[in-house]
Amino acid sequence: MPPVAPITSAVFVSLFIVTSSLRRQRWPLSGPNEIATIGRADIQDRMDSGPGWELWRTFGAVMRAGSLSGAARALGLTQPTAGRHIAELEAALGAGALFTRSARGLQPTETALALASEAEAMAAAAAALVRTASAPGDAICGIVRISVSEVIGAEVLPPILAALRTQHPGLMIELLLTNASSDLLRRDADLAIRMTEPRQQALLVKSVGRIRLGFYAHHEYLARAVSIDSAADLARHAIIGFDRDAASIRSLEAAWPDLPAFALRTDNQLAQIALIRAGCGIGVMQGPIARRDPALIPILPAIFHAHLPVWIAMHEDLRSTRRMRLVFDALVDGMTAYIRTGSERQR
Repeated sequence: MPPVAPITSAVFVSLFIVTSSLRRQRWPLSGPNEIATIGRADIQDRMDSGPGWELWRTFGAVMRAGSLSGAARALGLTQPTAGRHIAELEAALGAGALFTRSARGLQPTETALALASEAEAMAAAAAALVRTASAPGDAICGIVRISVSEVIGAEVLPPILAALRTQHPGLMIELLLTNASSDLLRRDADLAIRMTEPRQQALLVKSVGRIRLGFYAHHEYLARAVSIDSAADLARHAIIGFDRDAASIRSLEAAWPDLPAFALRTDNQLAQIALIRAGCGIGVMQGPIARRDPALIPILPAIFHAHLPVWIAMHEDLRSTRRMRLVFDALVDGMTAYIRTGSERQR
């Protein structure tokens, strides 16, 4: 059988964590806050033959869901089984309770918070191992996990992935929609489309251009609103923008310092696009997306425009895995073509 894709050193470290357990049955603590000082070396030094991966997996699911019922649904377990896993993990660690009950669900203790990053590293490593072993390295089949922003994932990638899977139906795509940067070195994902330049070492990175941004409104909104002849006229219009996303608000203010206060606010950019399409007001959209709908009209395009740079990235150890490189190239070609559709001067 042909060799599978190489496994990174980070995966080996996390695999050691997954397949090891506690050398001691109890962790003697001198005080209630001492667990917060336990580091990676301390945790690994105390691992040998204790809790199995299924207990750590349930622990991670409870951390994410905030409840036994939510964790059980995510893992396909019963709630009593999830509860038993947490009880067994607490007994094996001997460091007290991992969660306390509150009106908002299960709240992690200091012990749980100290262990959370290690548990997430286990989960990422386990998932990466499954993806790596899903097909031989030279096969065009198996699992590829892509991290991408919500707007790109929902509005741009579907036709690119449809064409890719039509040509290579053996590919299985896991699409992670997040506006946060996934850690490719830890293998949270195999590939990523990013709007900030990746600075980590050991990444294969390709710049594919810049997406034009502008203000748009539905023609029905403009038909019932006052005309817009200058930037000052925007003060009499409903502007759609961000709510509590401070970084995005600062970016808009830096690009257009005289922008009026937002009349409709949401940090979800897909919701902003939906509000623009529904005729609720004026908001920022990617030019290639807006150009698909003739009902959307650019607002003062000579004044209100900006560009969003785009990079495609993956771990350099994956370049020899045929399916990873094929998907990487497909994303580069697809995003380049997408950007080109909005590069022309706006109508």
